[in-house]
Amino acid sequence: MIISNCAMSDIKHLLSLASAYLHGVDLEPLIRAYEFIKERHAGQRYVTGESYIDHPLAVASTLASMRLDLDTIVAGLLHGTIKEQVATLDELKKKFGETIANIVNGASRITNVRYNSQLAHEAENLRKLLLAVGADIRVLLVKLADRLHDMLNLDAVDEEERRIRARETMDLYAPLASRIGIEWIKRELEDLSFKYLMPVEYADLTAQLESTTDERQAYVDEVIGVLAAKLRANKIEPVRMVGRPKHIYSIYKKLVEQKISIERVYDKVAFRIIVRTVKECYQVLGTIHADWTPVPGRIKDWISAPKSNNYQSLHTTVAGPLGQFIEIQIRTEEMDRVAQEGVAAHWAYKEGQKITGNDAKLFKNLKRLVQSLQEVEDPNEFMETVRGELFEPDVFALTPTGEVRELPKGSTPIDFAYAIHTAIGDTCVGAKVNGHIVQLKHELQSGDIVEILTQKNQHPRRAWLQLVKTSRARTRIRQYLRREEKERSLKLGREICERELKKHDINFHRLLKSGQLRLLLKQLNCQSLEELLTRVGNGSITVPHLLRTLQPEEFRETEEKRRMAEMVERAQRAGEEQRAAVSARRTAIDIDGVDDILVKVSQCCHPVPGDPIIGFITTGTGVSIHRTDCPNLLAVDPNRWLEVSWSGSPQGVYRVALRIRAENRKSLLADISAAISVDDANIVELNARTTVENIAEFDVLLEVTHIKHLHTLQQHLLQMPDVIEVRRR
Repeated sequence: MIISNCAMSDIKHLLSLASAYLHGVDLEPLIRAYEFIKERHAGQRYVTGESYIDHPLAVASTLASMRLDLDTIVAGLLHGTIKEQVATLDELKKKFGETIANIVNGASRITNVRYNSQLAHEAENLRKLLLAVGADIRVLLVKLADRLHDMLNLDAVDEEERRIRARETMDLYAPLASRIGIEWIKRELEDLSFKYLMPVEYADLTAQLESTTDERQAYVDEVIGVLAAKLRANKIEPVRMVGRPKHIYSIYKKLVEQKISIERVYDKVAFRIIVRTVKECYQVLGTIHADWTPVPGRIKDWISAPKSNNYQSLHTTVAGPLGQFIEIQIRTEEMDRVAQEGVAAHWAYKEGQKITGNDAKLFKNLKRLVQSLQEVEDPNEFMETVRGELFEPDVFALTPTGEVRELPKGSTPIDFAYAIHTAIGDTCVGAKVNGHIVQLKHELQSGDIVEILTQKNQHPRRAWLQLVKTSRARTRIRQYLRREEKERSLKLGREICERELKKHDINFHRLLKSGQLRLLLKQLNCQSLEELLTRVGNGSITVPHLLRTLQPEEFRETEEKRRMAEMVERAQRAGEEQRAAVSARRTAIDIDGVDDILVKVSQCCHPVPGDPIIGFITTGTGVSIHRTDCPNLLAVDPNRWLEVSWSGSPQGVYRVALRIRAENRKSLLADISAAISVDDANIVELNARTTVENIAEFDVLLEVTHIKHLHTLQQHLLQMPDVIEVRRR
């Protein structure tokens, strides 16, 4: 299917490919597009140093070899005109029509996704591409053909650029090709990416496979001969049988996942049997299983329950000739065409051809993906969600009505619920798996029949984020939690504003009606009153900041001094009242220019003597002491910070929070507790859990006397043979 990399000096080859199947279609637009790019790209060079025009010709030829419609092929020819700034969108609309121009524009929106560049820019480019794909899937077909030709010529760019392009191809374009079912492009892109991302491993594995080429071919011929004889004996005449080597990246993944050597990969060759009818598919499967023992768990029926990308086939792995395991795929000719070409096999845009039910479902799933991604605003979360949505499914669970849901390994009933519908996920309280009630943390297996139990008053919990595996579920849970937090902040912000503004004789409701509100929103960089109140409620805009914005400069300065003096005075009074209780702490901390004030060691960052610290004047409760790297300081008014320092010889004990990670084993908790006790530290609180990787994680709240005491304890814990990490929280 891959078009030759050699230079094409004219359009004859492309016209030959297109005319072979576009019978009765006027190909004049192809010629016009060719003349247009020949003029506009004149003098430009492709990365290989050859004439740039060879690149769009290769892209268009790949699209024609996939038997796509004329508009797509023309768009393939023109795909570089906007990107290279040799033509405008309006110009393309006038010369070639709106449909072709929009495909070209959509394919040009993501010219340089950079996985190492600014995250926000990267996410925005990717968002634009997915929007364009949602509007017209031909955008993605053009981009895949474009990327394939680029990857075939990747040796022409420098090493850093090769790795960047290979990484984005592996993470984005290969999974997208798989999502729309074009397996041959997916395999090519994965193998080419593997070549540049892991050149040593690629070269080593390629050499090992090439050294056994003759041996494998002899084995393929033998197996096909045996299969043919068995099928003839059962009066089954297949259309054809082939044995092809699995692509190199899939073999590498198996080596890594199973931690085995190349010699132990028995199914390096996949055998495919093509028959005429669905009935014959099942007859072939029965014949094979009658003579060769199937491997449990490796029988897959994608005919009765197709994958979401319309893939249909029977898969089985059996102990075949010479005792070697072989994978056999059984399908009809139509299924084989869909398996290789995906969405292009039943192209919805071909003239006179109606869209099939399976294609409609595929387009609906793609649009659903795009819609869900549009709701994710944070760039970090957006990129995580995209990668998560493009996973290779490992688990295929069913609804009670027989609908298949594809999920990653380790998925739970919550993932399954959100895969059905957001409302079902939000109100999920439990599940029945194969008729039995299970916990929400239960890991689903392929073939499970899952019934989700819901309640109207249920809502997502923050703890669910630790249970789910799919990015769709994680995004929906985060959206609900953010919405809930926003509502709380909005309500709290309104209450704070009404109360605090009243103290300063500012009428909140009068302010809302006045023209001053618009100026206030502009000065505080808020788009609406709701955003202002929400930011006051969550603390990102403090009341003093709001008041300073509302009040004249002279009054602001006077008011700030008065309020600071009041706060210090109140804190001093509180300090006098509780002097006996806090004397030990007060003598341990010096506050710049202030005496007799209540001091409280913060519980968010747990500073201990020896840590760099800073003080924060609280309202009515004195000075709170924080570590200088405490993230909570970033959300408060710097005008209320105070210079503080440890003084003298601090007495008593100070609490500190540690996170300890270790390889799980028996008596691990007892050994860690003993080590802490030997160092004369006291455990106040301890929470333990085990990850799916069998790593034990301990969150420990300890009492120590000073920073040296803490460092000694950390060093001793790290010296334990199974401990991986010890850090402060």
